[in-house]
Amino acid sequence: MRYAALRRLAQDTARVLNGAGIGRNERVAIVLPNGPEMAAAFIAVAGAATCAPLNPGYRADEFEFYLSDLRAKALIVEQGSSSAAIAVAHKLGVAIIELRPTPELGAGSFTLDAGALAGACALPGPARADDVALVLHTSGTTSRPKIVPLTQTNVSRSARNVAATTALSAADRGLNIMPLFHIHGLIAGILAPLSRGGSVSCTAGFNALKFFGWVEEVKPSWYTGVPTMHQSILGRAANNAEIIARNPLRFIRSSSSSLPPQVLAELEAAFRAPVIEAYGMTEAAHQMACNPLPPARRKPGTVGLAAGPEVAIMDTEGALLAAGAIGEIVIRGENITPGYENNPEANAEAFTHGWLRTGDQGALDADGYLSITGRLKEIINRGGEKISPREVDEVLMDHPAVAQVVTFGMPHEKLGEEVAAVVVPRKGGQAPEREIRDFASEKLADYKVPKKILFMDELPKGATGKLQRIGLAQKLGPG
Repeated sequence: MRYAALRRLAQDTARVLNGAGIGRNERVAIVLPNGPEMAAAFIAVAGAATCAPLNPGYRADEFEFYLSDLRAKALIVEQGSSSAAIAVAHKLGVAIIELRPTPELGAGSFTLDAGALAGACALPGPARADDVALVLHTSGTTSRPKIVPLTQTNVSRSARNVAATTALSAADRGLNIMPLFHIHGLIAGILAPLSRGGSVSCTAGFNALKFFGWVEEVKPSWYTGVPTMHQSILGRAANNAEIIARNPLRFIRSSSSSLPPQVLAELEAAFRAPVIEAYGMTEAAHQMACNPLPPARRKPGTVGLAAGPEVAIMDTEGALLAAGAIGEIVIRGENITPGYENNPEANAEAFTHGWLRTGDQGALDADGYLSITGRLKEIINRGGEKISPREVDEVLMDHPAVAQVVTFGMPHEKLGEEVAAVVVPRKGGQAPEREIRDFASEKLADYKVPKKILFMDELPKGATGKLQRIGLAQKLGPG
């Protein structure tokens, strides 16, 4: 699909929505499989209304919560869809609009059928800078998910920030493997390259078995993913060395959770391309910091320099701290949400003196590079001793038999919490728990060494591929 056709598609979509009585700042939920139609629908809907992409894998009760919480005016599903969202929409009185793909007119092309839906539109026409383009929920691991409204300015500024950091141009072609109900995929995977006139190939979702076939077919110049995806790709890289050599990447981007420095080094060796680690969150419309491309200095183990918003470190009293001091990472800038919807308590907690508290603990070094020591809620409190799970992860990753690891807090009667870890062994590599614990004790204080190590074939992950530290002990059960 060419840009002119995408523009026409957006205009046609606006016409259908406005004719159905839906205009700017009114919520349209989208439940579509990953792919070009989902990407195009996001752009087209967000240009005329407020787009609310939902995970197609949700169960009926989850759809009911999200559609109700969002007060969605309509739901877009693919023609012939059997999604549980349809019955829920009928139950809630949410109008259903059917999307019919028309791939013969270009990748991602579609028509919308609003049926008999009609009404006067209060705010027709193209969106304006302060209109809400996108609403997403926070991942509510420990409490009710909060609604994050992101304005047109928020998302466009963030897309430009990503494009500037990665020096994207019209010559670049991205391979999108990220889910498109997630801020990482929507902003870095889709909007950033389009903001520079580049092209994107949208896959049906991440699949390590198909990845190198896509690389051969699409010939991308870059891709962005989460660490668990990079690790899966790395596991198949040796068998696909010829494809890598024939299709050199300009860079690889990693975001949404911590990339172990060992994995970064292996990825760079396998692809002979720089791997740049970025730091993002939904409330910032994705990117906050990023390691720069060569020849500028990359610092593995950090998430780089401020890359869009201002970044600072704050203490619990709201004072900003000097370089080297550990505290809460705070941000402010054009890409930051104006605030959680209908949630004054959450906003009072989250915003201090105009800065958004990220909930992450970290420090800025003298050069301005940001290191994250962990989520404040994930810090393990072992009898008053505070332990960063990421520090333990990085030590265990150095053991030759360890492919992946996630450290977490396990309930303990006397100490409150004890350190535990899930380890995925390397193929052909196996080491007893005692050996790994002994290895860790050479580099970590005794109280930081995991008292229990569980071996699994893969790490427990959420819908977007991110590791789930919080609640891991409950999921894995006793023993």
